[in-house]
Amino acid sequence: MLVDRPAYNRGRRPSAPPHPRRIAIDHPAPARPVTWRTTLGRLVHISRPVLWINTIGTGVLGMWLTGQLLDPAAIPLLVWLTLPFNLLIYGVNDIFDQETDALNPRKGSIEGARIEPREVRTIVWAVAITNVPFLAWFLIAYPLAANALILLYTAVFVFYSAPPLRFKQRPFLDSLSNAAYGLPLLIVPVALGAPPLWPAVTGLLVWSVAKHAYDAVQDIDEDREAGIRTTAVLLGPRGTALWSGFWWLVSSVLFAFVSIPVAALNAVIAGVLVVWMLVRPTPATGRRLYPVSIAFPYVAGSVASGLQLTKMFFEAYG
Repeated sequence: MLVDRPAYNRGRRPSAPPHPRRIAIDHPAPARPVTWRTTLGRLVHISRPVLWINTIGTGVLGMWLTGQLLDPAAIPLLVWLTLPFNLLIYGVNDIFDQETDALNPRKGSIEGARIEPREVRTIVWAVAITNVPFLAWFLIAYPLAANALILLYTAVFVFYSAPPLRFKQRPFLDSLSNAAYGLPLLIVPVALGAPPLWPAVTGLLVWSVAKHAYDAVQDIDEDREAGIRTTAVLLGPRGTALWSGFWWLVSSVLFAFVSIPVAALNAVIAGVLVVWMLVRPTPATGRRLYPVSIAFPYVAGSVASGLQLTKMFFEAYG
């Protein structure tokens, strides 16, 4: 709201100046009503849908690698790998990263939410409500080995952010723990009683180590200011590029045992990211290249999925 402030002259009655000075008075905006739709929309935002490809995409590919286009037994697991598990990953992360997220200009966009303390209780309940029923069903429906892997998968992402382990603040362990993003490629076949394709599984595990460290370069300044020592903070942009480049090279070698085109594409995209960072080793470069990093699994995963579907088609009808 804007109001006029009159000018006062000594010994004279106040008179309106020819050009009144205007000052701003801030009034809080009326609070938006909280409905189930706004709450659901907020929870979806917190779960970072743009990154769901890392869980559901990997799970679907894991199912296709068993030779089944759609196995009904995999459906509960695949549904869990959408909103429920991503809300667990990023909801827990946002709860324990409020300090550094407040400094991060990326937060509040599609790249991640910036939560308020009053939202913590809602997030905790939402994580429990959306995940516990699935975990209970898995105990009934899937073998013990699959449940052990699911428990490991869940625990790694909880304790990446949560104390007392909080892998995020432990250089190298923060990056290595994110190998867990590749676990659906192992979990789904084991749950369905099919043999895993080990070169693909191992390749995706080490690929995920590389990507996590590389993506953390853009947050070096905010993490350092908040007192968080990540692999990227410790090594700096140039050292992190070399660290990620090594793991991406290993992943390309492993993918070559499964598909030469996928391995070649992986090497090309990773090479562009690494070389660009080595040429301009700054957090700003990491922020500039983050859209390319987000697209990386979409592009490589689409090629891998297309080749696998083509193989399945010719095996069935060739």
